[in-house]
Amino acid sequence: MKRRTFLNRIGSILAVLGITEAEWLTLGNHYYQALAQPSQRKLALLIGINKYPQIPSLSGCLTDVELQKELLIYRFGFQASDILTLTEEQASREFIEAAFLEHLGKQAKPGDVVVFHFSGYGTRVKLEASLDAVQNALVPANESNTAQDNKIVNYLLEETLLLLLRSLPTERVTAVLDTSYYPPSTVFGLKIRALQESVEAKLAAEELDLLKQLKTQKLLNIPVVLAATSDPKQSAREGLFSGFKAGLFTYALTQYLWESTPATKIQVAVSHVENSLSKLGSKQQPALLNSQKNQHIEKLNVTSLLPDGSISAEGAVTTIEEDSKTVHLWLGGLPPEVLEYYGVNSRLTLATGEELILRSRTGLTAKAQISKVESASSLQIGQLVQEAVRVLPRNVGLTIALDTGLERIERVDATSGFAAFTRVSTVLAGEKSADYLFAKLQPTPSRYGLFSLDGELIPNAGGEVGEAVKVAVLRLAPKLSILLAAKLWRLTENEGSSRLAIKATLEIISGISSQMVMQRETVRTLKTETSTSKSLPTPHSALPTQHSPLSTPTVPIGSRMQYRVQNQSDRPVYLMLLGLKNNQTAVAFYPWEPLQEPKTADTKPFLKEIVIAPGETLTLPQTNAASEWVIPGPGFFYEQQLILSTAPLSGTLAVLNTDNYPAADQRPINPLSNPLDVAQALLQDLHNASVPKTEMNGTSADSYILDVNNWASLSFSFQVV
Repeated sequence: MKRRTFLNRIGSILAVLGITEAEWLTLGNHYYQALAQPSQRKLALLIGINKYPQIPSLSGCLTDVELQKELLIYRFGFQASDILTLTEEQASREFIEAAFLEHLGKQAKPGDVVVFHFSGYGTRVKLEASLDAVQNALVPANESNTAQDNKIVNYLLEETLLLLLRSLPTERVTAVLDTSYYPPSTVFGLKIRALQESVEAKLAAEELDLLKQLKTQKLLNIPVVLAATSDPKQSAREGLFSGFKAGLFTYALTQYLWESTPATKIQVAVSHVENSLSKLGSKQQPALLNSQKNQHIEKLNVTSLLPDGSISAEGAVTTIEEDSKTVHLWLGGLPPEVLEYYGVNSRLTLATGEELILRSRTGLTAKAQISKVESASSLQIGQLVQEAVRVLPRNVGLTIALDTGLERIERVDATSGFAAFTRVSTVLAGEKSADYLFAKLQPTPSRYGLFSLDGELIPNAGGEVGEAVKVAVLRLAPKLSILLAAKLWRLTENEGSSRLAIKATLEIISGISSQMVMQRETVRTLKTETSTSKSLPTPHSALPTQHSPLSTPTVPIGSRMQYRVQNQSDRPVYLMLLGLKNNQTAVAFYPWEPLQEPKTADTKPFLKEIVIAPGETLTLPQTNAASEWVIPGPGFFYEQQLILSTAPLSGTLAVLNTDNYPAADQRPINPLSNPLDVAQALLQDLHNASVPKTEMNGTSADSYILDVNNWASLSFSFQVV
């Protein structure tokens, strides 16, 4: 592109922003001079592109921009006027670079907070200077120059972006890149954000010129760059949720930041995000783009990235209706798996103590009414809301998406087959949100299987070669029961909103000491909000690992494991541990009652309640040879849910007692033969412990009512190697 044509293309934005040609072409130091009276400012440039002129459209990038914008404004106090968004055709390479220099480069000064976000396609491109030099690049809206040469591409190099970020005169620079660069040979499951580039593509000369200029500039900071994937083989994926589509990484990240506290370490935040991604059906692992070169970044707190938020929250008041008692809410802080089932009459509280009663919800937005009309005058736009009572339907089911690659008759047979199961429904992939995907493993001869949403086969969920569709579906009956049970106990997760003060640590026992694998703790109490997921005190050491410290924690086969659970509340709590091993087997912790008489083959063991007194700490299982928890081989992925209640979990224990466990086998972690019954009993126990009967008369009897003061549910995931 010629220089005059280039300037004409961006003339409108240059005119609006007041950028001269000399300012654009010369990255002078005057862009970065601090003002005489320093005051912290919070600047953001958010970019999202769904529609591209010549390539398939994406679906969730505009939602990503909205997720980030609402988070920055309501949770972290950004002014709307300081957030510049470029979407769709506005997000050309020229506009992105011009907006970066003017909105961020010209305004940022030392101590300011700067956030950059990109959602769209990524790709790989060869540099003109060398056929062997291939780099990552972001794909803007005007990805190619068809007017002159269809081989010229207008990509924004990742290297260019990193240099732009490093040229800003503040240490508080964060970038979020929800994209990937290597498309797989076959796209299966969730839509991906990676574009296969032609080997003949050449980068626009203007981009190469800008890169050359940037390389001569002084680097003023080391930005924190959060990437959606940590491995070239992984793909950044989009998800279909309850009424909206979004990037899995952006949604998981923004949801966690709503509920996190400023003291949270960056690597802990990324660990939580990865855990959430796994539950959304994706194995992509987010990463710090420059963590290997700059290890000190991993020691930073979330506060180092963003300004201190006032309090953590599940959402905020965005609009107040004319009646002054009805409000519109943004609920970006609710866990994704919970949002879809967040029922009418759920309650949220304002900082003033007033309660809002949920009346309806569409996607991430909801309508609510203040519980006491006389308090309506206290409502204000921007007020944060925290979860108080969670209302969930009792008829939650499993939704299976039927792959579009199936023939019509195959989809008909699959629909008929799944209809034989209670609480299992089917949808066409891409039309509605789903939990798993039913598709072909191979076309000829046909073989069918059940997959995660990103196309990974669920272990032991593949049918026989040549098997009829209905037979393949019916073969899945035990698997569907296990997956539905896991879905139910995931709905209890409330690490961010629980008011029950609990800290739990997963440890490897080594001799007389222990090594921390990971730690979770509730972030809210009735009095204050505390830091979350910190490292253990000095007596405990971090678990050594060969993997990146931001990846899923790994545990060697043969390890002796335990949980250390601290009850920091003023009430006794009762404990239950449930888990899912490799998406294949449901497991539970069996609290065996010590026998008072010699054990024989016919002696039926009993289970007992696990209770932790206020202020006390319990190790689980107890460290003795008879109850050791030893990790067996071969390697697998473990997801466990630690659930605590202020009332006995007697119903759950009663169902566990009916399980067909061997009388002589008293291992602490055992498979469940009736996982769905256990999960339903658990929800009923939490309901019994929580329900404020006198205040919830309008709530249907077909719902579970869970009060955040009465339960805590913490999620742990790790890889056995």
